[in-house]
Amino acid sequence: MIELGKMQTLVVQRVKEFGVYLGEEADGESSVLLPKKQVPEGTGPGDRIDVFIYKDSEDRLIATTAEPKLKVGETAVLNVKEVGKIGAFLDMGLEKDLLLPFKEQTHKVRQGEQVLVALYIDKSKRLAATMRVYSHLSNESPYKKDDQVTGIIYEINETLGAFVAVDNKYYGLIPRKEFFENYREGDEVTARVTKVREDGKLDLSPRQKAHIQMNADSERVLEIIESQFEGCLPFTDKADPEIIKREFSMSKNAFKRAIGHLLKEGKVKIAENKIEKIK
Repeated sequence: MIELGKMQTLVVQRVKEFGVYLGEEADGESSVLLPKKQVPEGTGPGDRIDVFIYKDSEDRLIATTAEPKLKVGETAVLNVKEVGKIGAFLDMGLEKDLLLPFKEQTHKVRQGEQVLVALYIDKSKRLAATMRVYSHLSNESPYKKDDQVTGIIYEINETLGAFVAVDNKYYGLIPRKEFFENYREGDEVTARVTKVREDGKLDLSPRQKAHIQMNADSERVLEIIESQFEGCLPFTDKADPEIIKREFSMSKNAFKRAIGHLLKEGKVKIAENKIEKIK
């Protein structure tokens, strides 16, 4: 069976001036054209060729020896080449661009944007892209607790958190309690695996373990006190957590650890209702 959207090894059935016809068997009934410019030199009947199957502008099955940037069921980050009347067109590494219909966009994409998509076959039996990648991700990642990973945020749920496609293909989630920045769909993030769930999905945190993160947090706090508050912070580590999150993009506990570290190093002092940098 010649399968749309997949790489296959097919046999040359017939050689024509405009290309060769390929099929599963040399004398099989079903066939697909591999245009002449794609045919390896010296190819003859019975030869086997690795090809990708898609549809041309006239909606006919056609083969190519070019390897696409993704195949059916896979996910990849593709460039938006243009936005038309029915959706956006993405560069998938072939002569024909890939349609990302408006209804399959989780936000309105722009020309030049890089978007994470999955490849699927639509109801019209054509290849199409979707930004709704959840069902196309894998729970069989090689990662374990405390590993560092990178991924792309593909959905944000105000209750649960930010859903991340780790390595563009594994399930990941930054829980809402770990939000200390204003994340957006499409953001690339680096995070630490805090838990590998029984179902193989990954819980993530953009922060390191407390004792490692503390040094970075201390430097950040000191820099902000100096650059944004002219050396005198108008509140202490007893301030409301939302104020701390707004000014430092960290939790109250992380802020208190950082201030404690700076106090110990003699870089700040706490006065009434304020924290001062020691010059």
